[in-house]
Amino acid sequence: MTDVFAPAVRRPGEHALTALGLAAPAPDPADASPHTFPGGGRWRTEIPSCEGPEALAVVLAESARLDVPVHRISQGSGVWMLTDAEITEMAGASAERGIELCLFTGPRGTWDTGGSVRSDSRGAGVRARGHDAVAGCVEDAVRATELGVKCLLVADEGVLWTLHRARTAGVLPADTTLKVSALIGPVNPASYAVYEHLGADSVNVPSDLTLAHLTEIRRLSAAPMDMYIEAPDDLGGYVRMYEVAELIRRGAPLYLKFGLSKAPGLYPYGHHLREVTLATARERVRRGRLALDLLQRHGADGEMAPLGSRLPGPLRRFDTPA
Repeated sequence: MTDVFAPAVRRPGEHALTALGLAAPAPDPADASPHTFPGGGRWRTEIPSCEGPEALAVVLAESARLDVPVHRISQGSGVWMLTDAEITEMAGASAERGIELCLFTGPRGTWDTGGSVRSDSRGAGVRARGHDAVAGCVEDAVRATELGVKCLLVADEGVLWTLHRARTAGVLPADTTLKVSALIGPVNPASYAVYEHLGADSVNVPSDLTLAHLTEIRRLSAAPMDMYIEAPDDLGGYVRMYEVAELIRRGAPLYLKFGLSKAPGLYPYGHHLREVTLATARERVRRGRLALDLLQRHGADGEMAPLGSRLPGPLRRFDTPA
């Protein structure tokens, strides 16, 4: 493994602070993740909240204009908010460019009839309430994969396990990947490992985890991690661009996820939100360019996973029922 803090790499402000006698301690090699993506590389990129074909076209055009490499594009409103034609168009445009398209399965608790999710405790949160909600998620998964989608976003442990069993049994294609949403992201290494065993191929952790937390997770699990480098306001609004090299060093294999703070919510999307959806899609790509520029300036932009790569490599799973 190549340490992201090799001699050619500098940390933000390092030279100036050293000259002033304010140098930080050298990074501890023991903190670095020993893991990579299959085929090499320690980081991939993701553009989230791409809510339909028109937003996807904006992201693809802007990423080409700004030279932002994209491994994955994800959507948050859900499969059920897209027509068959829209899904087919998005899957085709993504596949043509070797980009993984990830669509959210629904329904979820925040849009269901239960009132506890709006209480101070937030109740069961975004999880699927009852058998019918799980069935709706499965229906979404089957429909999406039949239309060419290869990655599904889930926000419920039971749905994750059910879809993993469906994948294992051949109900879903074997190369379908399952991504755990930031809405239920784990905050400790034990829970992170449970998601891996339930079938997760990548796990979105909350953006307020410390660097030490990432190291703790990597001592227990090699499952790819997703993290908002800039989080939406409803997930905290954190902006961690200056930490991006250290996030990679500690958290690899890591998806750098370019969200957007100070932006209105888009879910569930409809044409009444068209203008803000297209504008924020364009700005998410620009935020990606800013983060990649930081990596380049600090000499830490190497070790990106090859474009077109999407699978997570061998992971540990619970045994599925016969």
